[in-house]
Amino acid sequence: MRWFGPNDPVSLAHIMQAGASGIVTALHQIPNGEIWTVEEIRKRRNLIRSAGSDQYPLDWSVVESVPVHEDIKKGVGRKSIYIQNYKETIRNLAREGIQTVCYNFMPVLDWSRTDLARKMPDGSLALSFDYPSFAAFDVLILKRPDAERSYPEDVLVDAKRLFQSWSEIEKDQITSNVLRGLPGAEEHFTLSSFQAVLDGYKSISEDVLRQNLVGFLQEVVPVAEESGVRLAIHPDDPPFPLLGLPRILSTEQDLSFQLNSVASASNGFCFCVGSFGARPDNDLLRMIQKYADRLNFIHLRAVKRDLIQPRSFFEADHLEGDADMVGLITEIKKEERRRKVSGRMDFAIPMRPDHGHQMLDDLEKNTNPGYSAIGRLRGLAELRGIEKAVEQILDL
Repeated sequence: MRWFGPNDPVSLAHIMQAGASGIVTALHQIPNGEIWTVEEIRKRRNLIRSAGSDQYPLDWSVVESVPVHEDIKKGVGRKSIYIQNYKETIRNLAREGIQTVCYNFMPVLDWSRTDLARKMPDGSLALSFDYPSFAAFDVLILKRPDAERSYPEDVLVDAKRLFQSWSEIEKDQITSNVLRGLPGAEEHFTLSSFQAVLDGYKSISEDVLRQNLVGFLQEVVPVAEESGVRLAIHPDDPPFPLLGLPRILSTEQDLSFQLNSVASASNGFCFCVGSFGARPDNDLLRMIQKYADRLNFIHLRAVKRDLIQPRSFFEADHLEGDADMVGLITEIKKEERRRKVSGRMDFAIPMRPDHGHQMLDDLEKNTNPGYSAIGRLRGLAELRGIEKAVEQILDL
């Protein structure tokens, strides 16, 4: 399970009680681009291990994430220095026995949602993304230059209607939600500073960003390979263009390009079911079957797309979204079996329940959106049930 460090409202003790042994975390306190030292890595790993017991051990199994500095994405400034720092961080993580590193190449924000507490029919709260609401933020609150060109007319009509209905409090809330980015994110913005960062990407097309990713991988993957580290790039979330920023890991075609750019098992991907699943044209089963050998990390979460506006979605219960979770877990277990038969010691692919509804006692607590304890515990239990059933059927 993911843990955001010592200040996370969900403690390591609670994660241990949930039955998870692998901890997914990062050193969020270190500024983007700086080296993660062996001392800081060891300190965090020892903290995690000390919270476990002989019967219920805990260990730091996956880094999520080592952030890629914006200079690397744009190919400017101190890019070369930050790439060297990234290499040293990989080496230091390997020295401490951590072999899976997740990262992303999304400009500016790691993910975007318009509502961090959408009330579900059962009373729980979920994350959601409403495309017309996002357009209203972009066009009428942020007032990004030429933003109207990014949206079809029907979406702009809905956006203006929504904006006119919002109170000032509601406008402030959606602004806060969009700028929140990823829980545990390293950057926090005001509207003016946010627009300034967006302006830095005016000359960065998808092709330029894609070539900058290739350049980054050509430098970093050999170091990961030598160190026994497997990299896992996270897809765009949501998987379509936002705010005029380039998106280069949203589709199967994007994934194929990234994996083929540097042929190495260390150049792999994180299969985020919710991110890829937010696009109806992504065939999730085909993707996992086709690229299973480069599958280095898995986020199991489900989204439910809006039938009228397919770019709108909410985070569903783990077994109630649009994805065939049973089919996906079956393919994952088949790949683990292939790896085991081939003699790989690291045949087990790390996976975690991603995003859960805020429910029960957690409704009265302050939590990282999507990362409350009980909703993820429910997801973990449901996913484990599928995993055990699939293992029995496949006779694993």
